[in-house]
Amino acid sequence: MIHFAIIGCGHIANKHIEAIAKINGAKLIALCDTNTMRLQELQVSLQVACFIDIAEMLRSLPEIDVVCICTPSGLHVHHAIIAAQAGKHLIIEKPMALTLEDVDAMVDAASQHNVKIAVVHPNRFRPAIQRLKWALDKGIFGKISHVNVTLRWNRGQAYYDQSIWRGTREMDGGVLMNQAIHSLDLLQWLFGSVDQVKAMMDTRIRRMESEDVAVATLKFKCGVLGVVEATTTIYEANLEESISVFGEMGYAIIGGPTANWIKQWNCSQTSPEEVNDWIKQVEADPIGTSGHQAIIADMVEAIHIDRDPIVTAADGRSAVKLVLDICEDGLDHFSTRGLGGVVC
Repeated sequence: MIHFAIIGCGHIANKHIEAIAKINGAKLIALCDTNTMRLQELQVSLQVACFIDIAEMLRSLPEIDVVCICTPSGLHVHHAIIAAQAGKHLIIEKPMALTLEDVDAMVDAASQHNVKIAVVHPNRFRPAIQRLKWALDKGIFGKISHVNVTLRWNRGQAYYDQSIWRGTREMDGGVLMNQAIHSLDLLQWLFGSVDQVKAMMDTRIRRMESEDVAVATLKFKCGVLGVVEATTTIYEANLEESISVFGEMGYAIIGGPTANWIKQWNCSQTSPEEVNDWIKQVEADPIGTSGHQAIIADMVEAIHIDRDPIVTAADGRSAVKLVLDICEDGLDHFSTRGLGGVVC
């Protein structure tokens, strides 16, 4: 049995709690948060040990094997290093950290204490995305010309106002670091590392420090061109999350309000009957095994057979680096003239 603890009991911790409960050989034994009311609620429903200090939790329960880091992004490095120094494996929510220096400090601590790091990039496990990955690995679209990712979501002002750290550069980041990082992870998982970045970003609608809208063009080392559009300012509700791939022998678009559905697939190497079967399979089960469940189950197996997790610290670092590269170029054009919803 692999024993899990979670630090940070906000919304995202619920996904970890649900996933751990579904995995044979995994057991949640502890929670840690400074919000004592939230801890009391969870303790009643889950019947696990609760702590307000991570060091105390680790001292009290040496049988903990894995710590899931679900605290605000700017705190990941502090909590991850404490857990690594105690010899605990780490599952770290996205983004892994907000700076490369913090990422590298976490990796160094994990290496020194011989613990594993998995980073939560769950979109890789969606059935439609898995089908796209299979197709690209098979080369059925031929030479790829370009790829487009779009994130047109709504995060209202109440979302940013619910906690003082949301939308800050020090603790959270903007749409790129907090939402679109999953799309950026997919791009590099599918096409490799990025060689060149050109970007613009701004804070147009929401009252926050970081960007609420960003656009960027990318050139991958393999030669593929990419376009990124990301925003949390869409009126009223999430509109679209998509990835579109265009090649010499076909194209595919995975989309919907979240990128869970095959919206278009036209390829000389696949018959209409095959595509229709894939579409039906995805529509019958667009989620499949949840990404969190897949990542946590993978960590259990990685510990048992002593291998690296599927989504590694290197993957998490690459996603953070791409966000930072886009932001660095985009800051040349960044302003706050739109802050607070000024119309121009």
